[in-house]
Parts: sequence; structure tokens; C-alpha cells
Amino acid sequence: MRKICFVVTSRAQYARNKLLLRLLKNDPDFDLKIVLSGSALLSKYGEVAEDLRKEGFDSIDELYVNLEGGNNISMARTTGLSILEFTNAFQRIKPEMVIVIGDRFEVLAAATAAAYMNIIVIHIEGGDASGTIDESVRHAITKLSHIHFATNEMSKNRLLRMGENPEYTHNVGSLDIEFLDYVQDLPDLSFVNEVGVGIKIDINQPFIVVMQHPVTTGEDNLINIQATLKAVHGLCVQAVWFWPNADAGEFVMSRALRIFRESHKSYNIRFITNLPTEEFINLLRKTSCLVGNSSAGIKECSFLGLPVVNIGSRQHNRLAANNVVNTNYDVENIKEAILSQMKHGRYPPSHIYAQADTSKKIVEILKKARPPIQKIFFD
Repeated sequence: MRKICFVVTSRAQYARNKLLLRLLKNDPDFDLKIVLSGSALLSKYGEVAEDLRKEGFDSIDELYVNLEGGNNISMARTTGLSILEFTNAFQRIKPEMVIVIGDRFEVLAAATAAAYMNIIVIHIEGGDASGTIDESVRHAITKLSHIHFATNEMSKNRLLRMGENPEYTHNVGSLDIEFLDYVQDLPDLSFVNEVGVGIKIDINQPFIVVMQHPVTTGEDNLINIQATLKAVHGLCVQAVWFWPNADAGEFVMSRALRIFRESHKSYNIRFITNLPTEEFINLLRKTSCLVGNSSAGIKECSFLGLPVVNIGSRQHNRLAANNVVNTNYDVENIKEAILSQMKHGRYPPSHIYAQADTSKKIVEILKKARPPIQKIFFD
């Protein structure tokens, strides 16, 4: 039996990897341990420990590492503290393998600690191009990792060009898409009006979803979000606006949203901190357009054929389908793009991130994989 440690740093990350977690938990070849950290342990972003225990996951470590500040300094300090805490956790757990996902600074900390402790690092979603510091972090995690599960062929080829071992570099498709296809339709979407503040959304009328997160490298997040607020407020369209995630710049953006709410007597927006992922997916299936800079617009929405207005550089160069229209932070450009996408309506579903049985493929590969601890560069 191989002891394997799965690092979870957000509610969305947990939900979208739920199928893989279940397979690992129920497979006699693995002894699964889970380490929670980052926003997964912050109540405003949706604590997941209770959800995990309800699902029958009982071997859980909780690492509280996030420092207040909401800026680049606090993000760097949180990364340093996280390395210490993950080192302590891995020393207690003594896993043979550690699974990390994506490009978060907490994930970099986990990969760094595991690599220094001669633990096999498994990286999911490596090789993607995007924007901001996240892309640098993603590629740094790649060089610390021994086994790679890319979500598309372009990313796999990028990993190979980075010198990774072809034997341990696999395109298995996106776990996000696999989970999206698994989630059943909910007959009632009234949940959207049971959380948050603002207008009551009439789900039988057109509405958009806005998800705009901080850009951590050289952009003014205050000006950016003010432009999007002005554009969305200027449209006669209902909007469900999700709170920004816990990156540097979140404090400035959250304050701008609160000031907007308090300074306007009426507006066409409902502000929500977070939703359970199953509910969020059902909301996406119903909405007319996703606006902002979330990776959900690039991946999940490609499979749904949902029109997307992608603003700014956060998802710069990420593989995208025809459903995505890119724009800058000019208010009129944003408004024009939203109206154009709503008028266009649904696009044909794209399968650029989709493969069957992604979780099963990962489990079967991990059963056989025995990579050497010492990596070498493959020319």
C-alpha cells in the first residue's frame, strides 16, 4: 500500500477533485491522507473540512498559514510560513507521494517542502500558460515535480519542452471538466437569493456572472475592478458578482465592492462570497455570460459553450475555445463585449480540456509509476 498525501487549498479545488479523491480513498493500493491549507480553511471562502468528513474522509491535517495583508508581501510571507508547516505535516504523515494542483503559492510551498524531503511530487494541471505570477509559480512547481498530469496536449508538449521525463508526463484531460459533466441539474436555483446581498435575481430572465480576481504583477486592481463595476452597473442586465479570491490585491478589490454597495441606492447586482461548487456549476449552466478573469471561463465554460468576456491579463495565453472574447479594462469595450456575447448566445461545446475517465486514468498511472527521486533534464 502506497501512502499518498493530497493537498487541498480551496473549496473549488476540493469539489473539482472529489471524484479522484473518492477513487484514491476506496482503492486498497493507496493509503490516502489529506492536508488542508490556504482559503480551504477560511470561513469566508467556504471551509471544506466538514464537507470532507461528511464524505467519509477522516485522515485530515489542517494547516492555518494565511497571513493578513492582502498584498504581495503577505503572499510571500505566507509562502515561507507554508513551507515550514507543510514540512512539519509531511514529517508526521511520512507519505511516499504528494499530489498538488495548479499554481497557488500554497501549492508551491507544499511542492518545495516535499521535494526537499525526497517525496515524490505529483503535479496536476502543469504546463498551462496564463498570466501574472501564477504562471511562474506553475512552472516552478513543474520543475519540483516527478509525475505530471496535464489537462491538454499543448500543455503536455510544453512540459516536455521544459525537460520533463516523457515516461511520467501524461495528458489525461481536466478534472474540472470531468466533475462538471458529473454534476446533475438542480431543478431549483433559488439558492442564489439565499446568500449574499443585493438585488433578488430572477433566474427566468437573462443574467450574467462576474468573477474578477486580483492581478498580482504590475496592474492597478482598484482601477480594474472599478472599470468592470461601472460597465456592469451601466448595463440593464442582472448580475451575480462573486467575491475576489485570496491573492495579493484582494483587500483593495473587496473594499471597492463594499464602497460601491454603500454608495449606490439601487443597482442590478447580487454580491456573493462563494457557493458550493455543485450550485455554482448549475448557475453557470443557466447564465447568459461569464465576465471577468476566472479560469472557469477558460475551462468549464468551454465545455458548456457559455459565452465569456475575459478581461485583462490574468488568463493571458491560456488555451481557450471560441467562446472566449478578450478585452481590456476600457468601460465601453467591456460593455460592448458583454452585449455582443449575450446576443450571440451559446457556442458549440469544446472538448479541448475534456477526456473520459480522467480520475481513473490518474489512479491507474499512479499504481504503476516508480519515478526516480533524483530528476534529470530530458533534452
